[in-house]
Amino acid sequence: MNTPFYIARRYLFAKKSTNAINIISTISVVGVFVGSAALIIILSVFNGFEEVVLKMFNTITPQIVISPVQGKTFEPNTAYFNELKKNKSIYSYSEVLSENALLRYNDKQSVGLIKGVSPDYLKNKSLDSITIEGKFLIENGNGNHAVIGSAIQTYLMVNTTDPFNPLQIFSPKKGNKTSSVNPADDFTILSIPVSGVFEVQQDFDNVAIVPLKFARELLGEPQKITSVEINLKPGVNADTFKEDIEKSIGKSFEVKDRIQQNKVLYNILGSEKWAVYIILTFILIIAIFNIIGSLTMLVIDKLKDIAVLSSLGAGKKLIKRIFLFEGMMITMTGCIVGLVVGFLFCLLQQKFGLIKMSQDNLVITNAYPVAFKWKDFLLVFLTVSVFSFVASALSSNLSVKKINHLNQDL
Repeated sequence: MNTPFYIARRYLFAKKSTNAINIISTISVVGVFVGSAALIIILSVFNGFEEVVLKMFNTITPQIVISPVQGKTFEPNTAYFNELKKNKSIYSYSEVLSENALLRYNDKQSVGLIKGVSPDYLKNKSLDSITIEGKFLIENGNGNHAVIGSAIQTYLMVNTTDPFNPLQIFSPKKGNKTSSVNPADDFTILSIPVSGVFEVQQDFDNVAIVPLKFARELLGEPQKITSVEINLKPGVNADTFKEDIEKSIGKSFEVKDRIQQNKVLYNILGSEKWAVYIILTFILIIAIFNIIGSLTMLVIDKLKDIAVLSSLGAGKKLIKRIFLFEGMMITMTGCIVGLVVGFLFCLLQQKFGLIKMSQDNLVITNAYPVAFKWKDFLLVFLTVSVFSFVASALSSNLSVKKINHLNQDL
């Protein structure tokens, strides 16, 4: 058996001559335990929020978007796109034509994004989960319909139950360079009833989704589109599919996955999580460095043992390792227990929703969401291990100094 580890383990459970050493050691273990548990719980809650938010965004965000590098529109009826449309890995292939326009309802008006989509867009069954009023319906036997974002609905006070009061949309006529006496003649004005309202986030909620043929008539664009939105069948790797498209489509088109489409959102979620990790790590470091006081007193308490070991031929390195192992065992005990308790608490939160959220929160859940990532557990364990080693190494140096003093006295 490893001699330093064996002696350190005996010291860990042996009764000390001074009760204060036991108290300080207990405080050190409890501090690391609380810090580790809090860190893994907070990181797991952030993972839960990230999953909820991304799930909401992914409902309206396609897996892959193809758009032109230059200009706003492009011709979709080419050999490549016609072939891509037939790809068996694709679940939905939606052609999109979008442009800003003026929206008017009763005596109120606002600028919003008109997004014309082809029928494949409605293959996304989770669209109903973001619909907060009416139905997500853009076309039926009665004609065209619009589904608007909550920001537009709030500002214009649109009534989705009134089919006789449609939404008016104004778009400048394409290529019209002369101004007529009547300013309305410079605009294409179409009316469309509103069937539903959806809500995701402010950037998405200023959008009115309409049928593609309606958008073509409004924007005066009979053939071209602004983008192609693709969702893949289950089991198809989106990254690999994206790379295949990039290799085949050429440099005149830009292909984006969900992360690239919502780059700011992913950066915010990541930076917030790392900020919390850094803050809690500083608190954890303070708890870990309590071990210096505990080991310092233990070294003083075990001076006679150090003298005996030294006289038996134990070197400075062996004695130093004893107290290094002692400090590591104290802190790592707190860390492991903290991780286990944090894991159990998160499991209970997942199953029973012990801690509820306020009723006016915007997240579609009534309890704080929790999600596990094994990397977080490894990160917390390594963090405690590194700082525990540093603190224990600093304290173990005191034992070497004590050996020097003992030798001088002899």
